[in-house]
Amino acid sequence: MKHVLIAVDLQNDFVSMALGTKEAVEIIPAAVKEIEDPYYDTVIATLDTHTEDYLNTFEGKHLPVVHCVKGTEGWKLEEHIEQAVTKRNGMRIEKPTFGSTELLDLLLKEQPESVTLIGLCTDICVVSNAMLVRAGLHETPIRVKAAACAGTTPENHDHALAVMRSCQIEIL
Repeated sequence: MKHVLIAVDLQNDFVSMALGTKEAVEIIPAAVKEIEDPYYDTVIATLDTHTEDYLNTFEGKHLPVVHCVKGTEGWKLEEHIEQAVTKRNGMRIEKPTFGSTELLDLLLKEQPESVTLIGLCTDICVVSNAMLVRAGLHETPIRVKAAACAGTTPENHDHALAVMRSCQIEIL
């Protein structure tokens, strides 16, 4: 595990269903291109994963839109992303919240030379995971490919990129 690509939450509910945006749809070709890039020897796809009682959770009370319930169509990776991740024998990590401590634990164990993130939503799950990785791998180059990310709004996308840049995460 030298050069890791983390494809964050590129799931149907964030692309074209419950919480989808036109910007999310538009970044899919760029995300597929990144996943297919042989530079990355490891591809990890995270999946936002909730249960039927989502609206009773802390997150559900603050974002009352049921999404990414395990096993539903909305929970699945977008079809082109699924094909690319499968072709690369990518790992999948389910996470119940914005950032994944399981992902961080894996990266701490493996100590990759570089980590690049893409995905959805820039201002929620991408920034959360980028900051976790930055905190754990403080000497490792961390990058975010902006053209393969989309936020809840274009403005929130830009704000999240600025925050990550200020924390020494390279924005490409």
